[in-house]
Amino acid sequence: MNIRYFAWVRERVGVEEETIEVPGDVNTVADLISHLKSLDDNHAAAFEEEEAIRVALDQMHVEADTKIGNAKEAAFFPPMTGG
Repeated sequence: MNIRYFAWVRERVGVEEETIEVPGDVNTVADLISHLKSLDDNHAAAFEEEEAIRVALDQMHVEADTKIGNAKEAAFFPPMTGG
């Protein structure tokens, strides 16, 4: 799965995107976040404010309990503001 990071999430992880093999026990977005947090200290730091991070699967905004299914891409970003 291609994983993309934006804004301060990207800054904390240290890369804009990466491709990972998703373990078989990762079924939901929340599971994916838990897996990413376990990869290293940078990922753990990026997701320490987990409730503040927004997620999109294949460019569709989703919630943490959403099943990953056959999604090819997950994107993580902080809430956006603007006018």
